[in-house]
Amino acid sequence: PTATPMPTTAPPVLSGCAIFPGDNIWNTRIDHLPVAANSAAYIDTIGRARTFHPDFGAGEWPPGSGSPIGIPYITVPGNQQKVAVSFDYADESDAGPYPVPTNAPIEGGVNGNGDRHVLMVDTDNCVLYELYAAYPQQDGTWQAGSGAMFDLKSHALRPDTWTSADAAGLPILPGLLRYDEVVSGEIRHAIRFTAPQTQRAYVWPARHYASSLTGSEYPPMGQRFRLRADFDMSGYSPEIQVILLAMQRYGIILADNGSAWYLSGAPDDRWDNEQLRELKQLTGNDFEAVEVSSLLLDPDSGQVKQSTSVPLNERVFLPVVVR
Repeated sequence: PTATPMPTTAPPVLSGCAIFPGDNIWNTRIDHLPVAANSAAYIDTIGRARTFHPDFGAGEWPPGSGSPIGIPYITVPGNQQKVAVSFDYADESDAGPYPVPTNAPIEGGVNGNGDRHVLMVDTDNCVLYELYAAYPQQDGTWQAGSGAMFDLKSHALRPDTWTSADAAGLPILPGLLRYDEVVSGEIRHAIRFTAPQTQRAYVWPARHYASSLTGSEYPPMGQRFRLRADFDMSGYSPEIQVILLAMQRYGIILADNGSAWYLSGAPDDRWDNEQLRELKQLTGNDFEAVEVSSLLLDPDSGQVKQSTSVPLNERVFLPVVVR
């Protein structure tokens, strides 16, 4: 058959920086791809009847805690002073230093005891810096579980088998729902989500697993899912329809262990929390797992193939990486 070029859409942009190129797997539509062979089992394992949950919003939770709802980020200039960070998992972390400003927001707030992610975007050089379990020290340095740097102009993945600030070895920021995207009327990237039990395996573009479970019914890290094409979104608010359409076109990507079907976003006091609750009407049954391996160009790169019209019997389906 004649090769049909993959349509490349304009990448999402934050403060003048593209969040990876338009032909990156994060920013590629997957609504035309086949359903993954294990889709039904994955959905059953995560929870077919379980409802979705927007793990982001306006204000604080619990009230008065100083803890924003979601995973915050901050933009910094290229001349932002960089500080040393010491890591618990130094062998799989980028050494630094990191441009952490004194006012860097911490997921869960300064007293939070959760994942404590800290995300920074150098908007002059378009480099993303992410920390996990980050704690400021009295001398101005930071202590963290792990840390990763991503050149947003590049398709490069983490070294194979390495973690990042996320269990799947993926960047966090590209998968966050941001208010400005919703009000623009279009979200052009996959959305990060979590599941309670994952497989001791990962699929492209993930680089790391965080599980001892080997059963094929458990979804591997990096698995992409999408809202089914026959889903009726007519009764939803226009802003929520923007999110639903993104979940049909770009899908959601499994990036960490956590609560079932929790969608990640950045806190913003402009979110309408009541409106976001409409997402709780979704269940696992509204979704299907997607086979993205036909897009693979290079296992160490997030860039997608520009042609996917390959006969099924000639397609190479990626093995699930198990170590």
